[in-house]
Amino acid sequence: MTLDFVKMNGAGNDFILIDNRAGRIKLTNEQIVRLCNRQRGIGADGLLMLIPNTSGKADWSWEFYNSDGSVADMCGNGARCFARFVQSVASIGDKTSFETGAGVISATYHGARVTINLTTPKDLRLGEVVPAASAKLTVHSLNTGVPHAVIFVPDADKAMVQQLGAEIRYHDHFKPKGTNVNFAQVLGPNHIRVRTYERGVEGETLACGTGVTASALVASRVHQFTSPVKVQVQGGDTLEVSWTNVGEGFADVKLNGPADFVFKGTIEV
Repeated sequence: MTLDFVKMNGAGNDFILIDNRAGRIKLTNEQIVRLCNRQRGIGADGLLMLIPNTSGKADWSWEFYNSDGSVADMCGNGARCFARFVQSVASIGDKTSFETGAGVISATYHGARVTINLTTPKDLRLGEVVPAASAKLTVHSLNTGVPHAVIFVPDADKAMVQQLGAEIRYHDHFKPKGTNVNFAQVLGPNHIRVRTYERGVEGETLACGTGVTASALVASRVHQFTSPVKVQVQGGDTLEVSWTNVGEGFADVKLNGPADFVFKGTIEV
């Protein structure tokens, strides 16, 4: 089968985008893994397919797979890329919506940048002590469409993202499905830097939109940050997270950042 695709990246978090509105494309787990492989395929952190929405809740729907072939509910950087991809293949105005495994996401366009409204975060837990091999860690957690752990560090450059990220990702504390792990450094008022170990990629990515969002929201409680918060990611870009406080929770959570086209092509699968 010959497959048409577009390669995109959101702040360095890269994706394969496929238009499957006709419903003719059926990919196996092995094919997805091979397509995402950086040596033997296109190379990507994940693969997104555009499909029709059948629930009536949104304009479109997606199928989203991590690079290991597993299904993912949500991805902030992927959502921005998906929104621009939809804009490129369909006749739409300055906004759209699409249904994900985490719920309906709305998006508005600002040139090469996209603002997405995320689903309401849940399961906020602050200041939990999690024993690790090196030390007892103070870990905060929040689900921003997918689960995230947030650990504040004095210097993100020195964070053991691969080693400690893998340990916390599979820690008993976060069983059975595990968690994504973010290492956040405070750079100044309402300004942080974040490095993320992503579940499903099983390694560090250059950015993680839901991780950026979780880190900013946790910082609002731990460090009294106010909306909006600027977040520098490993790929060098700066994303912006805004929200409204509602009691102990959050509402109207938005993520703004770049969504760039890299190249398009065809590949045999």
